[in-house]
Amino acid sequence: MATGKEEKKDDTNEDEGTFDQFLSEVKQIEKRDSVLTSAQQIDRLLRPGSKYANLNPYDVLMIDPETPPEQIRKAYRKLSFLVHPDKNIEARERAENAFEAVNKAYKMLDDPEQLEYCKGVWEEAKATVDSKLKEKRKIAKKDGKENIEEDDPAKYKQLVHNAMMKLFADYDIKKQQMEEREANERKRQKDLEEEEQAKAKREKEMKEQWESDRVERITSWRDFQSKREKEMKEQWESDRVERITSWRDFQSKGVKKSKKIFGYKPPKHRQEKRT
Repeated sequence: MATGKEEKKDDTNEDEGTFDQFLSEVKQIEKRDSVLTSAQQIDRLLRPGSKYANLNPYDVLMIDPETPPEQIRKAYRKLSFLVHPDKNIEARERAENAFEAVNKAYKMLDDPEQLEYCKGVWEEAKATVDSKLKEKRKIAKKDGKENIEEDDPAKYKQLVHNAMMKLFADYDIKKQQMEEREANERKRQKDLEEEEQAKAKREKEMKEQWESDRVERITSWRDFQSKREKEMKEQWESDRVERITSWRDFQSKGVKKSKKIFGYKPPKHRQEKRT
């Protein structure tokens, strides 16, 4: 029974030793980063891939997701001072970009809604890593291994960090795609509205033109009718002599009467002669 307690105590000591080692490594990293010069901080914030790396506000401010608000403010003040454009006159443009990244990161964590989003990404990253490691532990256990290399707190933290970077990037890409679709939809709606307005304008102009041309159309039709009647009258007068002459010729020749049979005509009666 005592042996079991001793083994349990040894395991506890081993866990405490691992945790102490983890804290030591974290402190070394923080110490290393804390002595970065202004130029080095600017280089870190503008390094290749910073477009997506800087989407993670914890990475920008070099803090842990569990950092309390007061410590977040301290980290922000310290970093913003180091990369401030007025402090880096020789590299002012790069400093402005770095300073903008620091401000953006702090605003995200200072806004309750954005902070909740960042916490959600962190929790999702941990869940993703834990799910993968759970499967890996099953495989390792079948091979007779008690631990996997990711049980090292420093390596586990790095895995979560990498998963967070990917999630922030994925969500940002989805956000941009959604904004692009919404922008395209707004543009489509605007084009339709402009087309409808142009159509209504054309119809209005056509109606106004039709009304303005009404008198002209009526006058034109009356002129046409008057001209036509005049031409017909002139033609009638010009043909008058010809009509009279033709009628007189017809009267002088007369009309031949045609023989007509009206019903049945019986033969003449002959008187009978007696001998």
